[in-house]
Amino acid sequence: MLELGRDQMTEAAPDKLWGGRFTGGADPGFARFNQSFSFDRRLFEADVRGSIAHSAALVAAGILTIEDAKQIESALEQILAAGKSNAKYFDELSSEDVHSFVEARLVELIGDVGRKLHTGRSRNDQVATDLRLWLRDEVDRLGGLLRNTQVALLDFAEANLNVPIPGYTHLQRAQPILMSHWCLAYFEMLARDRERLSEVRQRVNILPLGSAALAGTSFSIDREAVARAIGFDSVSRNSVDAVSDRDFVIEFVSAAAMIMMHLSRLAEDIILYCTSEFGFFELSDAVATGSSLMPQKKNPDSMELVRGKAGRVFGHLQSLLATMKGLPLAYNKDMQEDKEALFDTVDTVGACLSVSSTVLRNLRVNEGRARDAATQGYLNATELADYLTRKRMPFRDAHETVGRIVIRAIERGVEINELRLDEMRSFAPLIEEDVFEVLSLEKTLTAKGEIGGTSPARVKEALSAARHGL
Repeated sequence: MLELGRDQMTEAAPDKLWGGRFTGGADPGFARFNQSFSFDRRLFEADVRGSIAHSAALVAAGILTIEDAKQIESALEQILAAGKSNAKYFDELSSEDVHSFVEARLVELIGDVGRKLHTGRSRNDQVATDLRLWLRDEVDRLGGLLRNTQVALLDFAEANLNVPIPGYTHLQRAQPILMSHWCLAYFEMLARDRERLSEVRQRVNILPLGSAALAGTSFSIDREAVARAIGFDSVSRNSVDAVSDRDFVIEFVSAAAMIMMHLSRLAEDIILYCTSEFGFFELSDAVATGSSLMPQKKNPDSMELVRGKAGRVFGHLQSLLATMKGLPLAYNKDMQEDKEALFDTVDTVGACLSVSSTVLRNLRVNEGRARDAATQGYLNATELADYLTRKRMPFRDAHETVGRIVIRAIERGVEINELRLDEMRSFAPLIEEDVFEVLSLEKTLTAKGEIGGTSPARVKEALSAARHGL
């Protein structure tokens, strides 16, 4: 327990929501440590919206008169307008948190009537409501940014529709694919991310207000009417759980971590493909930087930062899980630590989605380099094995036979399709003149014609379906 000197034992500040029990003031260092207004002020609009809905509920419960409610709601609208128009408005009053700030401003404007607003609620259910209101809007905003990134992928795919590149496994050239098919792979990842956000939103959009501190409210507040008034789908079913639940925050940050994982993979591919060793892409000057020493450099800092910031969001997920794992029911002040992690996650993911969209619109493709890479390195070996299989050779035998043909091609320093027919027939007499068409890049691509494949026809269908889906 903190020992307070007589010079520190002053009346509790008037903006405190809990001062009646105390005869002495808080230690200044502890007061600073305890406050959250420096970061939870971004819940300001949500707090006002929730308070207006609570005011209406108090009228319906016979606790506030209509005239009281009109004063309260008018003052809250005035507070909201001032906060939106004047950033310094928040610095004019020293407050513990955003809730005490709004209440202090309310009392400042309308006096004791403002003190009636907190009837039937606690900061515990108030902050949970504010957080859900705020996060619901941010989920919708991030869903829009995800969609924008998907559109950028589709635009890039359509601009480079028939450009081939090597597909890789183990970062080794494997089989040729279309660059547009590569784009659609990331499109699908982001589509799943949007689905996850939509599912998270359903669990965010549950109203805890009316749960009070933990036991529920003793006033006749119509919680379902409050939920309808501010767009919640339903109300929480257990008051203890409602004020101590941060699953919705953790679930959101988990979904955000998945988004960042996907953006980081996209960033890594772009970084690799921009290197001299690959040379498929070049970043425009708008999204690259130079070197302070080496004049020739063009560095992909935009994508490197996206890749780096993924770890930051992963860290927030771990910190939230660690914070919540040992908390007894119900509310504990540890839960104040959820906000900075959540807020930074939202900011980071939003910025990375925006930058990724911008990068995709500032990529130049070196089609010649990409095509050359797609036709070198024995990427058509699987096609030869499939060719032999279609001629009734067991696939395992075909696989082994083609392996020996690849060795011959390596020894001669040529691609498989550059070997003479008689050389290939010495390994497999089933091989005929039509093999050269089968081994061509165009045939290799068009052969992958089943749903989800990289054939030009299938990719066009997939792009059309993706556009329609958006």
